[in-house]
Formats: sequence, C-alpha cells, structure tokens
Amino acid sequence: MMSNGTEMLEMTTLSLSYNGIQTIEPYAFLGLPRLHLLDLSHNRLESVSSRAFHGLLDLRSLYLNHSVSPEATAQLSNALDTQSLRNLHRLELAGNSLKSIPLMSLDIYNLHALVLTNNSIESITEENVTSLYEQRRLRVYLSLNPFRCNCELEAFYYWLKNSSQCPDAERLLCSEPEAKRGIPLEKLRGEDVDCMDENLEAVSYVFLGIVLALIGVVFLMVLYLNRGGIKRWLNNIREACRDQMEVYHYRYEQDSDPRLANVAV
Repeated sequence: MMSNGTEMLEMTTLSLSYNGIQTIEPYAFLGLPRLHLLDLSHNRLESVSSRAFHGLLDLRSLYLNHSVSPEATAQLSNALDTQSLRNLHRLELAGNSLKSIPLMSLDIYNLHALVLTNNSIESITEENVTSLYEQRRLRVYLSLNPFRCNCELEAFYYWLKNSSQCPDAERLLCSEPEAKRGIPLEKLRGEDVDCMDENLEAVSYVFLGIVLALIGVVFLMVLYLNRGGIKRWLNNIREACRDQMEVYHYRYEQDSDPRLANVAV
C-alpha cells in the first residue's frame, strides 16, 4: 500500500488479482479518483455491493475474470449499473459461468471491448442484440460459450452474420442440439435458426394428428352405422367358408377310401 495519501489519490493502476477477495463493500475505491485500471481477477467474490464502484469516474479498464461466484452474479449486474463507470472502455468477465450479459444497459458506458469468453451463455436475447447494433464501436468476445443453436438464437445469428463487432466469431460453436454440436455458428443456415420454420413444422404435426384422429372417428362411425350389414357380411363369409370346407372334406374322404372312389365311378 502507498504510504502517502497524495500518492494514492494519483494512483492510476491497481491490481488485486489472486488475493482471495470475497466481498467488495460500498465505496471500496472511493479514495482513488484517478484510477484508470482495476484488476480484480481470480478472486472468490461472493458479495458485491451495488455501490462497489462508485466514485471511479476515470476508470477505463475493469478486469473481473474468474472471480464472480454464481451467488454474486445478480449483485454484479447492479454494481455495474452505475454512472460512475460511464467512461469505462474495457470490461473483462471471462470464466464466471455467466448465463447472460450481466449489463442492464450498454448505453451508459463508453465501452470499446466486452470480454465474455468461457462462460455459460447459451443465447443472446433480442434486447441485447438491439443494444449491440446501437453500440457500433463495441467489440464483444464470446468464444468458449455453449450456444444452443435453435430458433431462440435467430436475432443473434443475423447480427453475427451482418456485423464485424465479434472478433472471435469464427470460434463460436454450437453445443446443442446434438446434431449441431461443434458446428460454427457462422456455418449455420438461416433455416437452422428460423423460428417460423420450427413453428410451422410443429403446427404441421399437430394438424396431421388432428386429421388422422378425424379419419379414425369417421371410420368408427361408419363401422357403427353399418354394423348390421357388416354382421350379415361376416355371417355370409362364415357360411361360404363352411360350405367350402365341407366340399374339401368330402373330396378328401373319397380320395382316402378306394371303395367310395369305385362307387363314384
């Protein structure tokens, strides 16, 4: 630590990585108004105050890689949602098992780079995609996330195809469904993430099921209404079979008894 309070006021870089920090209390960095870079990576944050980063008006880079526990994820979103970070250029949140972008809004920052690699993000919401379109200068890093390549990914897929804001786009791979596992998102076809196609397919199967059910009902009704005729038809078939069997039986007896064969001659 600095021995002189003036030197602390002038501090521009602070690295607290690998310190086993579990809690960031309110106004923890209030005495560092000129801080440009804060590194809190590789800690074990379980509690983050919503006012943890208040007063860091000059902060340009904030590193929180491999630091945030699942319990502190929601708290981190609240802590980052502050005007004190309006000059932030780079935010790194790699390796935190995040399931979504933990920023309530992107337009309160001056972000140039957002690192979200090696998390648990399966999809990017349409609201996030809209914000990304609006932040043209922002570069988002998203490799090593288990993307679920279904129609929920449609908006993100077209953003990825039509934008250069994701420098590691070629390293984004599908994790689900099984048939698409390992396929780069850039190699998907439009119909692979088309919600309309999936909905139409589901509707088609439902319609087919309804049609088959109606056919079954009609068939049963026909059988019921014609039960008398069907019964007569079955009786006639049975009588015809019986007569035929008697003929076969008589011929068999003639063929097996030589005396009856001579009488017939």
